[in-house]
Amino acid sequence: MKAMLAAVISAAVILALILVVTFTRNDKQAPQEGMLAGTVQVDGSSTVFPITEAVAEEFQKVHRRVRVTVGISGTGGGFKKFCIGETDINDASRPIKLTEIAKASENNISFIELPVAFDGISVLVNPQNHFVDFLTVEELRKIWQPGSTVKKWSDVRPNWPDWPITLYGPGTDSGTFDYFTKAINGKEQACRPDFTASEDDNVLVQGIAGDKNALGFFGYAYYAENRSILKVVPIQTAKGPIAPSEVTINNGTYQPLSRPIFIYISKQSAERLEVDKFVKFYLQNAPTLTKEVGYVPLPAKIYQSALRRFEQRKTGSVFSGGATVGLSLKELLNAEK
Repeated sequence: MKAMLAAVISAAVILALILVVTFTRNDKQAPQEGMLAGTVQVDGSSTVFPITEAVAEEFQKVHRRVRVTVGISGTGGGFKKFCIGETDINDASRPIKLTEIAKASENNISFIELPVAFDGISVLVNPQNHFVDFLTVEELRKIWQPGSTVKKWSDVRPNWPDWPITLYGPGTDSGTFDYFTKAINGKEQACRPDFTASEDDNVLVQGIAGDKNALGFFGYAYYAENRSILKVVPIQTAKGPIAPSEVTINNGTYQPLSRPIFIYISKQSAERLEVDKFVKFYLQNAPTLTKEVGYVPLPAKIYQSALRRFEQRKTGSVFSGGATVGLSLKELLNAEK
């Protein structure tokens, strides 16, 4: 009996030791990423938002103790916060401006510029509009330029209906607004003031979808997500009317409204492990997630170059400041070398 009791006790002890060792081993082998904690603050472009939001959601599935907040103050609005150190990352649908670089320098903020996707600003009308077949850059300028006298569709083309035009577009803090006005009107911020503006592209989507006289513009992903309630307008080019698509944005035929979009990372913030891990995760997963939300992924070489730039903490911009119209993927690749 004593021998049996001793055997039972011995077995129990051995089992306990096995459980302790197993628990300890599993605990040691648990991914260190699971222990990562902190907050990553992102703001800026509503155009870049869908990509960053998708990345943030996937990242937080792996790193459950890290909180990633993503705001949509617009590119310019986001840079106002970023350049005084209020955020870690700024989503941007245009390169940083010289005035923003100067502001960041005043506040000892160094930044790392990383391209994350290619976008084609899409011009949209209501699906009930059956007469707009395409628009030329000159017609867009006639509609959107400062001092424009266009009030009706017939003011654009005489054979179009004598109906009013209701205009929708991003707010003046938007990088998309900066790019569009430079590409169409020749100067950033040069635009007629009488249009419905919002930094939230979903507001613009609903406005155009609910107004048969509407004409507006915003990033391609918001059109791709809402094809059933919007009608895209091809833009006349030397090769004929071209509509934005993954193919035409990628091969450079959708011009002049195709452009790269970016994230800017504070070098100081990048030294925090949670920010470092988030940015690397972003670049590693951008090719898949960018496509999922409707944008055009960059060539693998550009993502690899961007990752090296980040790992080396290479600061500054490869652009001269502000929107760069007509930049192709090949030119972007050369700029990133």
